[in-house]
Amino acid sequence: MQLRLGLPKGSLQEATFQLFRRAGYNITVSGRSYHPAIDDPEIAVVLMRAQEIPRYVSEGVLDAGLSGYDWIQENEARVVEVAELVYAKQSQRPVRLVLAVAQDSNIQQVTDLDGKRIATEFVRLTRRYLAAHGVTAHVEFSWGATEVKVPELVDAIVDLTETGSSLKANNLRVIATILESTPRLHANPAAWEDPWKRSKIENLALLLKGALAAYAKVGLKMNVPGDRLATVLGILPAMKQPTVSPLYNNGGWVAVEVVIDEHRVRKLIPALKEAGAQDIIEYPLNKVIP
Repeated sequence: MQLRLGLPKGSLQEATFQLFRRAGYNITVSGRSYHPAIDDPEIAVVLMRAQEIPRYVSEGVLDAGLSGYDWIQENEARVVEVAELVYAKQSQRPVRLVLAVAQDSNIQQVTDLDGKRIATEFVRLTRRYLAAHGVTAHVEFSWGATEVKVPELVDAIVDLTETGSSLKANNLRVIATILESTPRLHANPAAWEDPWKRSKIENLALLLKGALAAYAKVGLKMNVPGDRLATVLGILPAMKQPTVSPLYNNGGWVAVEVVIDEHRVRKLIPALKEAGAQDIIEYPLNKVIP
């Protein structure tokens, strides 16, 4: 038996492959192939546009997939959301689906769009959002390069932004955020009811979430003389409590180990050294499973 898994091709592909590598799955793709190899014989991977994955999962063509919350909503896909995985192609934070107009436009809020023209890939989401605000506008599908259509072709756009740099480069101003989106591991309802497939999907989710949790953390090891232990522990953060164990045949010395946020290390290591810690080792982590 195999789990049919859809993964996004395009802008999110490399970040997704990196995440899977950290989770313990090596995926290799040759040329323009849409069927990459994965070192788990129980998984069959298909690469496709993120826009399409929720629809194929909903229809049972795929057992599970990884796509943005935005595309699950746009497709009105009936799927089981298994795990939220907060990563993007440039950062570890959500992307925003925004409504934007030209900087010098007199459109200031959503209600000003009544009777206007809007371009977007997210036609259903946009229409639902406008309807919720009592706005009637012409919403047209955009095949790409959506930002350049304002103001010559359309009055506004609805598009994804991660950093806002593309909007600024095209002299656009955000007037509303429709939703925030993160990648979601989602499953077909029938596949979710299958014990083997559900177990496989849940284990995959556990490892992917563990890999994400490890991104911003590192491990620290050090040796500490017994008479300096209280001082070192007083400045040492940890996920729960530090691990302390005696060194073999080395009177009074102990080994201390913690997992901490990486951004704290540059200030912490000099303080630990001053407090009496020695042989300090910092090491990266692949997964953190709570």
